[in-house]
Amino acid sequence: LNRLSKLLEGSHEEATAYEGLQLAQSLVRKHVKSGEYANATKLAYDTSLTLLQKGRVSVASQLIAVFIDVLSETHTECTDDWITNLRTLDTTYRKSLDENVKADDSEHKRLGKLHLDILRRALRWSNDMGSIRYGHFALHDLVGEQCWRLSKTASDADDNEEQGAVSAMSLMSDAMTHFVMGEKPETIVEKLKELPAPTDEELQTGRTVPAADRDSLLTRAVLLFISLENIRDGNKLLRAFIEKVETRESSFLTTSYMDKKDGLAPAHCIFCSMLLRICEKETRTGPLFSWLLRSFKAELEMMYKAKEIQTYTTKIGKIYFEIEPPPSMMSMMEKMMGSLGGGGAPAIDPALMQAAMQQVAGGQQ
Repeated sequence: LNRLSKLLEGSHEEATAYEGLQLAQSLVRKHVKSGEYANATKLAYDTSLTLLQKGRVSVASQLIAVFIDVLSETHTECTDDWITNLRTLDTTYRKSLDENVKADDSEHKRLGKLHLDILRRALRWSNDMGSIRYGHFALHDLVGEQCWRLSKTASDADDNEEQGAVSAMSLMSDAMTHFVMGEKPETIVEKLKELPAPTDEELQTGRTVPAADRDSLLTRAVLLFISLENIRDGNKLLRAFIEKVETRESSFLTTSYMDKKDGLAPAHCIFCSMLLRICEKETRTGPLFSWLLRSFKAELEMMYKAKEIQTYTTKIGKIYFEIEPPPSMMSMMEKMMGSLGGGGAPAIDPALMQAAMQQVAGGQQ
């Protein structure tokens, strides 16, 4: 540890920082092997933070990845203290990145993407070792914010996930998903305010282009809120959107929604409003739900990842109106919801699992 402390003191230099990284990784693994899990996680966290404070973002990112892996491997419980530490790492990482790497440098973009990957892994750990299904709200918020930041430097031409290129719409959609999972309707509205208003072409019926990004993202978020049985935040989001983002009068949009001859496409905020009202009623309003989906079918089919949207509407039909989906759709729904945070609540108590692992480690020494 003394050797590590000396290396970290001189870690402003890349070679010294890298040597410190290698020693820290070795010590962390040694602690894990001997069953000293608290020492392993503390050393990985403290060293990562120090490297970031010294401006060695690339080196620190490698140790942070090890840190998250160790949290998972050692079945460390997701506590408020660890969430606070992860928030600190996130803030320090982004500050150090902006101060030490030029924003237009490809390395800045690479490290930003790497940070998103690390945050997603932390989210999965919080799902597995925490008490909140699909992961801790605070980590969903951090993932959502990072998705949104990266979307500002991405383009829709980048949509090739197999080659590691992710489009702006993909990142914005992911951001909406995580803000919903983190129960942040106010944050969603603030993000949607940043996006441009619909163009004349995007407002026309029979068009071949999708609706404006801000409208599509609103609908995506409201559908997910409802499918998670969180009508409260779905209503909060819609009210704030109409108040702070939508510039057209609600009365005009409502009339236009029913008018098939005015040349305007049905408004997304009116669809969301009608859907929320219907879901607050009894199951016998199922036929009205089916009519609403048909009336908005063209809009839903043009949205990004329309199959994903279909899983939301299918789940809403099942939950609120007892409309049974085909088995294939049910399987798709379960798989998609499980991927949001990692699956579900932890099956084994973290403390019991750690105790068992420590016994095994002690027996091997």
